[in-house]
Amino acid sequence: MPKDKPAFSQTPRFASLVPKPWVQDLYPNDAKQPPPGLLNESSDNLATTDIPAERYWSHEWHKMEVDHVWRKTWQVTCRIEEIPNDGDFVVYDIVDDSVIVVRSSTGDIKAFTNSCLHRGTSIVDGAGSVEEFRCPYHGWSYNLDGQLTSLPAAWDFSHLNIDELQLPTVQVDTWAGFVFINLDPECSTLDEYLGVLPDHLNDFNIDNRYKAVHVSKVVPCNWKVAQEAFIEGYHVAETHFEKTLEGKIAASGAAVSNYDTSIQYDYWKPHVTRMNMLGGIPSGYISDQLKTEQAIVDAYFARKPGDTVTLAKGQTARSLIAEHNRKIWGKSHNVDLSAASDAEMIDQIQYTLFPNFTVWPTIVAPLVYRFRPDGDDPNHSIFEIWMLLPIADDGSHPTPMTELRLDEDQLWSSIPELGGYGPVIDQDTPNFPRIQKGLKASKKGAVSLANYQENRIRVFHDTLEMYLFGPDSSPQ
Repeated sequence: MPKDKPAFSQTPRFASLVPKPWVQDLYPNDAKQPPPGLLNESSDNLATTDIPAERYWSHEWHKMEVDHVWRKTWQVTCRIEEIPNDGDFVVYDIVDDSVIVVRSSTGDIKAFTNSCLHRGTSIVDGAGSVEEFRCPYHGWSYNLDGQLTSLPAAWDFSHLNIDELQLPTVQVDTWAGFVFINLDPECSTLDEYLGVLPDHLNDFNIDNRYKAVHVSKVVPCNWKVAQEAFIEGYHVAETHFEKTLEGKIAASGAAVSNYDTSIQYDYWKPHVTRMNMLGGIPSGYISDQLKTEQAIVDAYFARKPGDTVTLAKGQTARSLIAEHNRKIWGKSHNVDLSAASDAEMIDQIQYTLFPNFTVWPTIVAPLVYRFRPDGDDPNHSIFEIWMLLPIADDGSHPTPMTELRLDEDQLWSSIPELGGYGPVIDQDTPNFPRIQKGLKASKKGAVSLANYQENRIRVFHDTLEMYLFGPDSSPQ
């Protein structure tokens, strides 16, 4: 963390802007303190060199990413609750690689290359449940441990050692209910790769969630363009200008959440970065409209006709709203949230794990983002949104939602399960093709980054270069 807290520039449009208190200044006032990981700060000055634009559209760069990133890193494939029974499987595709993740006959989770040992046919697609894997081309069959068990006309393959025919295994491991794979047989362990993530997030009990929503869409931009749109808050005032600045408090509640001017950005190289956005305090852009704690509460409950709430003496708006959310969410999900911190009940916090996985661990912002190239095309990518909701105290939960793929022109807001996030994402995504087009047209040929507000993007590219060119290639 820099010794001096970052000062936010005051453009003519926002000449009256007064930055809000720093994130860490507010936590001591919470009635229920945040998990210890949120009290950590890890940020320092980084290099200021521009990022070459070609890495967002060059097919040569894309090929390097395939060889040195997608085939060398740990990637989330699914949730454990999606494959609860023997034979349940999910296929994870990344560019030209395809992996079957399956609950084996012993109850273990295993992963295999999704390619028949006969003539290479993909054995299964999507997700489902099987007793065996049977190639749809000629019927070669494999058990749930990947061993060949049936070979039609075996007499004609006497030159093969049938007993040794086994689908190639892929490294697989789990953490917090997520199933990870790594295509590199010599990779480090998942625990080593995760770095500080378990220490920071284990208190959030993400393993006690289920995938309630899974919506995806192919978007017209490089996967890095899509991902970088969601790991900084610098864009909020412009992209979401209407929600933040024009007093639409009753419609969105964004004005009682500081998702723009005072955001804490941290990183733990090489794989983990974080963005911390507090609720229950006004956006710095309209702080002059909400000058008291009671005014913040009134603005929040303006969304809820009939609700009139008065702060107790010494109580903050954050803690009051957090307590309100404990009751509402606890009742709706049949779960006891009495011990949950104020931060879990009101804040939007996101951790990104290199290369393509972002998790929002709080109860009120239970999102997961995943970004991947769309096949072998550097100019299109797959953007996925999951929502992980609490499993009820009795252990029950609805069946996890299967992936819903949106059409090209279909809005995220057309999916009611996404709630208020759908309209927000619809404001973000029109920028994707603009960025991709502009990067190709750029005569500057480079991207310039803010030193603090976009430091997570800087760290991402430092790590990307480390994987592509070695540990000594990236500035520290």
